[in-house]
Amino acid sequence: MRAVGFLLAAALGASTGPAQAQTSLTRPPPASQTGVAMPGTPPPNFLSPGVKPDLAFGAFQRGYFVTAFREAMKRIETDANDGPAMTLIGELYRDGLGVRTDPAEAARWYRIAADRGDPQGAYALALAYLQARGLKEDRAAGREWLKKAAASNHIGALYNLGLMEAEEKSPNYKLAADYMRRAADLGSVDAAYALALLYKDGRGVPKDEAQAAHWLHAAAAGRIVAAELDLAIAYFNGEGVEKNESLAASYFRRAAVTNNPIAANRLARMLAAGRGVPQDIVEAMKWHVLARTAGLNDEWLEGQYRTLNPQQRQAVEDAVKKQVAP
Repeated sequence: MRAVGFLLAAALGASTGPAQAQTSLTRPPPASQTGVAMPGTPPPNFLSPGVKPDLAFGAFQRGYFVTAFREAMKRIETDANDGPAMTLIGELYRDGLGVRTDPAEAARWYRIAADRGDPQGAYALALAYLQARGLKEDRAAGREWLKKAAASNHIGALYNLGLMEAEEKSPNYKLAADYMRRAADLGSVDAAYALALLYKDGRGVPKDEAQAAHWLHAAAAGRIVAAELDLAIAYFNGEGVEKNESLAASYFRRAAVTNNPIAANRLARMLAAGRGVPQDIVEAMKWHVLARTAGLNDEWLEGQYRTLNPQQRQAVEDAVKKQVAP
């Protein structure tokens, strides 16, 4: 699940004429934040680095949850400090996999694992506090357990600490940027996008369009749609990168095929005007219709649509059907 709140997808309002859309594209600042939005727990890796997968973890991965529970308990019987096995049992109870769904029992196992130094257990316990799953909501306790997990470079913990710092009533954007950079350096594409926004807006770090573009590339490589959209805008306007309308159209297209109406609208405008791509009115109107259907109206493109002859309108209809076909 993609986090919301601090990492809102970039949004572009539909413009009222071709000149406005084709000379400058902008992204308004993120909306106000209302609470921490936690991403889903990442696919668990319950084993310490360098340890080969055992029967418990292997069974979990294959969906044999009763076997996973049994094998994890065997591990604990052999080693009373096996935190990863304890975290695995917590995951099973949290989601009701092979056992009854019991968030409180899951949290109990997370705590036992976390007390034994397991970073994933500490992270899961933090989420239990922050999401009030099996425990009373406690933001302070959640933050402390995130810090314990982050001390072992847990990517999810670093990312969410960055979110929390950015969402305080008095945000500490410098600390948020530090956490996001650590997570991004470890491969978090969500953190890379967050860091790009901080550089773009000069929050917690010097305003730097080139650095923003660098981290947008990292996020876009991980198929973060909002990053693809922002990177398209950067290439269209030459912000932090050399202006390149062809690349802009390419990134708009990548975002548009994920059913992003803003990207579809901007791609339609570029196709209609022949900017960065060969002019193609049928393809342009296809993306316009898709954006319009999603609720993004554009009077200029609608005017272009009204000039189509019957054969072109049929071609657009056929192209839309092909695009949305399963």
